[in-house]
Amino acid sequence: MPTTRCDPMATTPTDGVVYACGAYELDTRLHELRRGSEPQHVEPQVFDVLAHLFARRDRVVPKEELLDAVWGHRYVAPTTLNSRIKAARQALGDDGTAQRVIRTVHGLGFRVVADVVERTAAATGGPATLEQHIRFATATDGVRIAHATSGTGPPLVKPANWLTHLEHDWESPVWQHWLRELSRDHTLVRYDERGCGLSDRDVADLSFDAWVHDLETVVDALGLERFPLLALSQGCAVAIAYAARHPERVSRLVLYGGYVQGALTRARTAEEREEAELVMRQMPLGWGRDNPAFRLFFAARFLPEGTPEQLRWFSDLQRITTTPEIAVRLRSTASTIDVSELAPLVRAPTLVLHATGDAVIPFDQGRLLAALVPGARFISLESRNHVLLETEPAWARFTDEVRRFLAADDDRAAVTSRSPRPPRRSAPPTRSRSG
Repeated sequence: MPTTRCDPMATTPTDGVVYACGAYELDTRLHELRRGSEPQHVEPQVFDVLAHLFARRDRVVPKEELLDAVWGHRYVAPTTLNSRIKAARQALGDDGTAQRVIRTVHGLGFRVVADVVERTAAATGGPATLEQHIRFATATDGVRIAHATSGTGPPLVKPANWLTHLEHDWESPVWQHWLRELSRDHTLVRYDERGCGLSDRDVADLSFDAWVHDLETVVDALGLERFPLLALSQGCAVAIAYAARHPERVSRLVLYGGYVQGALTRARTAEEREEAELVMRQMPLGWGRDNPAFRLFFAARFLPEGTPEQLRWFSDLQRITTTPEIAVRLRSTASTIDVSELAPLVRAPTLVLHATGDAVIPFDQGRLLAALVPGARFISLESRNHVLLETEPAWARFTDEVRRFLAADDDRAAVTSRSPRPPRRSAPPTRSRSG
């Protein structure tokens, strides 16, 4: 069959366009590929291949068209194009096996299958500076909960997880890429759980039900009516309990690295129980001391592939965020969680993601979580880190899957925010087995 040859001048992408794909931005004005705010090195021909494919993401791009657009009418060996496609995939955390961004359509050409958002670089002046705004809400028992918003767009609520600090997280090499990505298309809402961070430290009630009430307190204070929840680690159990209690308010649910049962609840042998109790026995001795050996050991479980800087930061987070006594109480509550009876009550579309080598929360807990939530979709991520790092391929897949899942939310346009208004009266608590 005859092949239509394209004029390379007609296929050159318009200067001044930025294409956002997951954690990456391709800026045609600056001729720059960025991951977050960090420029990534790519060869000029690789950049042109990406720009041409992104500009024509709505269709299959024939090999002949791509050759003309990038190389003009010069002769190019087939291996040259293949090597540039391989390099383009690698630059975006993709590969020829997964093909999550660039898919080969055999016998025809290539197609971009990941979500790509286009905007004008001139209008943005380059990467925007992200700001957060911290406020306080008061729970029914008088505890002040610090919460923060960042980004613009429909709300995305992140329940608190183990040890957060709204200000410290904002500057961290461990959490910055999370906050930047989750604030990209949404107004991200997050808060410090009671007992740590900027929330009240001296707190009598650190129960699981109090954690769920604090989520209710924050979203009510912001006047949110219907919204997606994105939860990590122990925050997943809180999100499940809230979604079961308020099905009319949760539009979608993203659960990463979560569990149905805490460490003591799921322990089946004496060795498993001893391991769970050992960490809590060591906390009062090792947590707040100047010798960081215990804290570094704890950090290494969360970030086994972290850099020395990231491990030091995570170690300092433990010292800054709360006291050893509060840490033990928080850990005790988390270890006795059991939401196995609540998970089947969730009615929101749910995406469950879990790292295959997670040393903090077993991979089987992620599988169990997906099995108990009706209709949940499960995705395994090739990583050993409990907190995904920006430089690993698993992060690129996580961002791609989550963005696609949240973008499919038909109810986003209906989300409303009314402020100020009287706090909503919470429904009677739904019981879960917790300490």
